[in-house]
Amino acid sequence: MSAPSSASRPFNFRLWFALPLALMALMLLVDPGPLDVAISNLFYEPGLGFVGRHSFFLEDILHDRAKQAVIVIGVLAIGGFLLSLLPTPLRQHRRPLGYLVLAMALCTSLVTPLKALSNVPCPWSLQQYGGDQQHTPLLSERPADAKPGRCWPGGHASAGFSLLALFFMLRDRRPRAARAALIIALSLGAVFSLGRTMQGAHFMSHNLWTLLFDWCTSLFCYRLLLYRHAVIAPQTIKNDGVVHYEPS
Repeated sequence: MSAPSSASRPFNFRLWFALPLALMALMLLVDPGPLDVAISNLFYEPGLGFVGRHSFFLEDILHDRAKQAVIVIGVLAIGGFLLSLLPTPLRQHRRPLGYLVLAMALCTSLVTPLKALSNVPCPWSLQQYGGDQQHTPLLSERPADAKPGRCWPGGHASAGFSLLALFFMLRDRRPRAARAALIIALSLGAVFSLGRTMQGAHFMSHNLWTLLFDWCTSLFCYRLLLYRHAVIAPQTIKNDGVVHYEPS
């Protein structure tokens, strides 16, 4: 019995949707604020502020230039997809390229409306860090005089975690490259998250939410556009009494 070569490698969608959703539910039920504050305190000096607030490397290199590099990857993906619509060698990769464009676009664009809805202030705006805002759990009612905040979930982290789409794009045809893409995406997202935490722009849980959103988004698009079930060939019994499988 054989499956068509175009079939996707087995993947436990129930498990890998359930785990991030369970972690989201846990963070809604149990406020990660105390742990967030404990981590951010490591990078805060009273009277001086966050150690990375005015860092040239963290702001200009790790924030601006690194984000621009990810944008270049997105632009190249769009260019490749447009070329795949023409009679070029890329047309055989039209669906994977279309998936990459869609997944990366959704991962990075999802953050902006969520920021507007949540109104969560940045750490540097909180009273314990020299600001004038109060820290409240994500779903708690904020004080009536609170200023609108735009710091949940982490925006810069989505630039790195959006590359999770490369893992799903490659996993069925190039497993080794897919594993490398997964490591790169998680590493970049983690480095971007740490950098913004050192600057006081986000709590660490803000970036964890971004990872979970981007994982679920990339996984959903993969299931919708790329994943192909193995097709079991029909069985026939010939005169020799042996079961044979006809090609599908």
